[in-house]
Amino acid sequence: MKAPFKSPIELRNEIIHRHHQGMSERRIATELGVSRWLVTKTVKQHRANRRADNNSDDANASASESASAVPESLGKPKLARGSQLDAFEPQILGLLERYPKITIVRLHEELVSSGYKGGYSILADRVRQHRASAGKPLTIRFETGPGAQAQMDWSTYEIDFTQEGRRKVQLFSYILGHSRRQYIHFTVRQDFETTIRQHIEAFKHLGGVAATCLYDNMKVVVTRWEDDQPIYNTRFLAFATHYGYRPWACQVRRPQTKGKVERHFYYIESNFLNARQFRSLEHLNKSAKWWLSEVADKRTHGTTKKSPLEMHAEELPHLLPLPKLQFDTAQVVYRIVDTGGTLQFASNHYSVPWQLVGELLPVRILADELVVYNGSLQEIARHVLVVGQTGQRRIAREHLPPRDHEETMNAMAARFMALGEVAVQFWEGLKSKTRYSKHHAQKVLSLLNVYHKSDVLLAMQRAVTYRAFGYDSLERILAHQSTPKPSWQQLSDSEQEAIAKLTDSSPIPPRHSQEYQDLLYGKSETSSESNSESPQHESKEESPENRPLENRPPNDDPSEHGDTEDQDDRTGT
Repeated sequence: MKAPFKSPIELRNEIIHRHHQGMSERRIATELGVSRWLVTKTVKQHRANRRADNNSDDANASASESASAVPESLGKPKLARGSQLDAFEPQILGLLERYPKITIVRLHEELVSSGYKGGYSILADRVRQHRASAGKPLTIRFETGPGAQAQMDWSTYEIDFTQEGRRKVQLFSYILGHSRRQYIHFTVRQDFETTIRQHIEAFKHLGGVAATCLYDNMKVVVTRWEDDQPIYNTRFLAFATHYGYRPWACQVRRPQTKGKVERHFYYIESNFLNARQFRSLEHLNKSAKWWLSEVADKRTHGTTKKSPLEMHAEELPHLLPLPKLQFDTAQVVYRIVDTGGTLQFASNHYSVPWQLVGELLPVRILADELVVYNGSLQEIARHVLVVGQTGQRRIAREHLPPRDHEETMNAMAARFMALGEVAVQFWEGLKSKTRYSKHHAQKVLSLLNVYHKSDVLLAMQRAVTYRAFGYDSLERILAHQSTPKPSWQQLSDSEQEAIAKLTDSSPIPPRHSQEYQDLLYGKSETSSESNSESPQHESKEESPENRPLENRPPNDDPSEHGDTEDQDDRTGT
């Protein structure tokens, strides 16, 4: 079969290759589609060249000549031709060194002014040769001592679960730099609480904490960069301090700094996730736990030539021990109980006792549970946390209002009696004038969290006066004559106190310019005389001029109390 060849050199190479394989000249000529005379000539020339090399009298001289000579297979070397740019080469190099970002257009203008008459394209080729970008510097691998360093990172995957369908999951990875033993876990989110919680599970899995851990610039760890220095998240620093290790943020766009954990993501993709199916996220994590113990920990690592379990046994004594008290990773939020007796978190509803409608309650979010407390911080509800789904409702039967209508109404009456006489009158009118009084009463109580209590009572008084009972009527009155609470006022008392401490500061009063003159040039005689005379007027009523500076109002007229130098200028002295 005739094969196309781009050049005679390729044809010659193919003929010699087949000849050394033992093929006859006739067969070579037939398969390549060339004449047998060409095959014979090529083989003879090849043998003659080899004999000439073997029969050389001076082996060393021949070796040096053959090393310096250009092989025939490469063809004749091209003769270098002169260029118009050769005379301007020093000027080109000087301009490129002085102005590294100079454009070729500007460079061409400079050369033309110096007498260059050549074209633009050859100048562009010459500049391109000088500006040939150097290759990326080699990354030097280094090995860390036992217990010295760990690396952590997240990676996102989309997995087709057989039961849950296609969904996005987040992979947490924490690896010890010395032993290469790793902890992985798939989650739904990458938020602060999840990151901290997975750190703790990794510490437990590995039996300790490395002295330093490398991170990229995730917001959980690094808030921002200032002057090439990372500003760490204070909450994350508190966590790292609790476990005694130091977080280390890598430079931006330099993932090779923590190449161990980056490389292991590829290993997970090619070994664990490859050619496997998973039913659900729970099944995925169970499979990952099995894979870690049976595959990843027992393999022989290419660099250490040992398994991660063997290396971890050497590293374990050097890890920081875990504290007796575990860091609290729970998230605390405040939620208002709606008229249905539920509060909302992450687009899911959780029930609380129905008597707490309209109350602002603290909610503690654990790894797999949601705990609700009342105003006295007593636990009143506990639910299984819904993860990865929205629109779900978790209702406990004991939280629903009793079916006994009379008992429900008595509980409502007690809530209104606690508000005062006006609320009781409104409650009585609500029962007599509305059809669904219980439903209206629950919605009315929820207004106490949106408006101030005094405003709600005034609106009730107006509603009683005009016999306008009902939630809609009361809400219209409030919207007309009252202002809703700002969002910060809807927080708990403790949170409001914390905000007040942060915002409370005494303003600096205005000062007279004479004080600055005294500070800069010393106390003048005029000011000392005025200070000596001031005790004589203590019995008189304080005038604005005799008041202390911090209590003196600012002057609108700059000519009344000006600097001494300004007064001299005005008098002409």
